[in-house]
Amino acid sequence: MNKLHDWPEPVIRVQSLSESGLKSIPERYIKPATDRPSLNVEEDPSNMDVNIPIIDLTGLSEDGNNLPQSTMDQISLACREWGFFQVVNHGVCPGFMDQVRETWRSFFHLPMEMKQAYANSPKTYEGYGSRLGIEKGAILDWSDYYYLHYLPLTLKDYNKWPAPPDSCREVIDEYGKELVKLGGRIMKVLSISLGLKEDRLQNAFGGDNFGACLRVNFYPKCPQPELALGLSSHSDPGGLTLLLTDHQVPGLQVRKDDKWITVKPAPHAFIVNIGDQIQVLSNANYKSVEHRVIVNSDMERLSLGFFYNPKSDIPIQPMEELVSTDKPVLYSPMTFDEYRLFIRLRGPKGKSQIESLHSPR
Repeated sequence: MNKLHDWPEPVIRVQSLSESGLKSIPERYIKPATDRPSLNVEEDPSNMDVNIPIIDLTGLSEDGNNLPQSTMDQISLACREWGFFQVVNHGVCPGFMDQVRETWRSFFHLPMEMKQAYANSPKTYEGYGSRLGIEKGAILDWSDYYYLHYLPLTLKDYNKWPAPPDSCREVIDEYGKELVKLGGRIMKVLSISLGLKEDRLQNAFGGDNFGACLRVNFYPKCPQPELALGLSSHSDPGGLTLLLTDHQVPGLQVRKDDKWITVKPAPHAFIVNIGDQIQVLSNANYKSVEHRVIVNSDMERLSLGFFYNPKSDIPIQPMEELVSTDKPVLYSPMTFDEYRLFIRLRGPKGKSQIESLHSPR
């Protein structure tokens, strides 16, 4: 594991590059022509009015699921066809969502030496970072980030959380509690929509011993956004992602039918997406979907990705209720720890990791 102890090259903060006033981006950030946003199809006029489904969760509470069948059907369809949906009326206070986002924005606007006190390493990724993967000479993404653990409690370390700005740690902690609750409610709905008992999916994650972590992404202004990506195409390696986006600035794109669709966030919605682990557990009834982030030259962008994950050391494999002679086992068992090592070494690479898990037949 020594190869994970340090970055292969000196770390450059993208925010520092952006604020230096440079007119062209360094070569390290220029994507191959096939990956650049300007050469792809998101500018197709037929995509302009397309958006991921927006689902109203009124009726879903900690006390029970009183969602109408039509809403359950919407969720099932979204998970099968998109792998993404937005939720509104989800039970998290809109004012608190704004507070959390702006607290993190304040952190990224602190003086660099204050942020550097939390600089991360590839061993755990916890802290303030600027790259994913440790391939020497890799083409990098136009973003900085902060990564931290909520669960299991053995990994939760307040000392690795930013202390400034004021009350930052308290806000981060409260946000984690709220999203753990929301994630648990959505897990029950996904389980029922797969035709399973409501606690089946959660139990496959390890019951109460699941994991939860947060990555806050900061996308500075980019002088040549047509050449770069804020985050390269990937599917999320974990279980379920709850994303709080910048309500002013779009940037997230989802691949649908080989086209890139720019997500239009609804006010105070969370964007929910299926991760690779649920694709495996559902035997590909529900699919994780490639997505990426584009940047722009006029405005910075901030987003908070909350990852609700299986316990790291239990084998994840298709649930037996979703395996039949017509739908045999599609994936070999692998723990989440083994699985995410791939991303920590190689960085985001489309859907190549989950495809490599296919069982030989």
